[in-house]
Amino acid sequence: MKIDIPEGRDAIEYVWGEMVPGIGIAASNFSLSVYAHTTLGLREFEAARLRIAQINGCVFCLDWRTERDGRKVEEGFADAVAQWRTTEAFDDRTRLAAEYAERYALDHHGLDDEFWKRMTARYSQLEIVELSMSIGSWLAFGRLNHVLGLDTVCMLPSGSSPSAGSPSVKSPSAKRADAP
Repeated sequence: MKIDIPEGRDAIEYVWGEMVPGIGIAASNFSLSVYAHTTLGLREFEAARLRIAQINGCVFCLDWRTERDGRKVEEGFADAVAQWRTTEAFDDRTRLAAEYAERYALDHHGLDDEFWKRMTARYSQLEIVELSMSIGSWLAFGRLNHVLGLDTVCMLPSGSSPSAGSPSVKSPSAKRADAP
């Protein structure tokens, strides 16, 4: 942990909600909105989110599994995301979501006409903007949590720490400031 947290205080609530309430609460609302208002399919949403989590190295984000209407991606999905170029588990949209997330995070200047031709053939402009905002949220907030050491002290709704290694499910209705 890079930030001093008062004894007995929840690290996420303290950092995001109390240290910089004018910024942290707004950032939390943006992060939660990505989950609550998405129109993207679960697989493409999770492919992009997990690729950013893998790049950021955020322990909490890697452990998180988005749940919608009682559904989540299958076991092994995160492994497929890491192998997005070659996996047979993805359709074109899911593969593009993982590719876009990776390139957005690591080589945004390299998003060339060839990429955009493929992207606009499979995603509407609205979906591209939504995916871009979602990726930006995950990149910024997952990285923030990891850099400050908050990702290892975040608690999932089950009460377990993400560093315990068990896959967890969290729904967008869980109102926490630490949504990846």
